[in-house]
Amino acid sequence: MVFHSTVLFVNDINVSKDFYIHLLGFSVVNDFGKNVALSNGLTLWEIGPDYVITRKLKTRSKSNRFEIYFETQNIDQAFQVLSQAGVSFLHPLHEEPWGQRTFRFFDPDHHLVEIGEPLDVFVNNMSKRGLTPAQISEKSGIPLGKVVGLIWK
Repeated sequence: MVFHSTVLFVNDINVSKDFYIHLLGFSVVNDFGKNVALSNGLTLWEIGPDYVITRKLKTRSKSNRFEIYFETQNIDQAFQVLSQAGVSFLHPLHEEPWGQRTFRFFDPDHHLVEIGEPLDVFVNNMSKRGLTPAQISEKSGIPLGKVVGLIWK
């Protein structure tokens, strides 16, 4: 058995497809109408009211029991694009206690989405601000040897 994808149950496949393709920049791998597989391993699925999942679960609720996490080399640009698009944010771009910059927002079906900097980017950003490898390790919880290996020369 191997992991295939994460499926988001959506209310309107066209609205969600537009959001993930045009705002987040993913492409379509397979489009079966109400079921769309995206290039990042995410699948969007608009299930009807008579489908067994809809009947057995509350798929149309706005509860947030998980988040979808993405990374980008250019977090400032990603935040700007989504801000200009009027996305509803849980919080704006900020630095987490471990030194990574992130922001969280909601997709059209109120799924929680996080975008953060990759490990090497946020380690190097702390280094550029003058933190030593030991300080970065202490702040981030990343082992010192790994921090040293991540710092660009």
